[in-house]
Amino acid sequence: MHERAAEFAERAQDRYGVDLDVLEFDAGTKTAAAAADAVGCDTAAIASTIVVSLSGVDDGGNGDGDGIGDGDDLVAAITSGANRLDLDAAAQHFGASAASMADPVRIRDVVGWSIGGVPPLCHDAALPTVFDPTLVAYDTVYGAAGTPSAVFAIDPDSLADLAEAATVDLTE
Repeated sequence: MHERAAEFAERAQDRYGVDLDVLEFDAGTKTAAAAADAVGCDTAAIASTIVVSLSGVDDGGNGDGDGIGDGDDLVAAITSGANRLDLDAAAQHFGASAASMADPVRIRDVVGWSIGGVPPLCHDAALPTVFDPTLVAYDTVYGAAGTPSAVFAIDPDSLADLAEAATVDLTE
């Protein structure tokens, strides 16, 4: 098993007490379509983790410790691979003036994983997270497991719980 995929599985066990079966594919799983082809499921059953950068967030200066409101903040969206994240809806949901795809270097530095393999769990920093309700239509969904060639299977409700994600539709 790839070192980073093994690290992901170990973190999941240490942090959440769950044993996740990591599946690796030579062809890669960097995109939702590639992951679905590799696993043999609908693209909509792929739980893609998208890290978004927010700007102009106003938390009212209350210092509530929610991690939002310090200028340029990161949040995560776990979306169905068949859906496209609506950045304007994400900005509105988090009370920001704008949202954009986060810089890959910043994702690696803050979240601890590189794009193409960012899992929905086991980040280096806690990120406010939203969960696409489309995913609950499936008995099993597949999320990235730390590399562009590894995924893990999980029940969508369990995934939302472990990720401490609010279920909200922020897709186009």
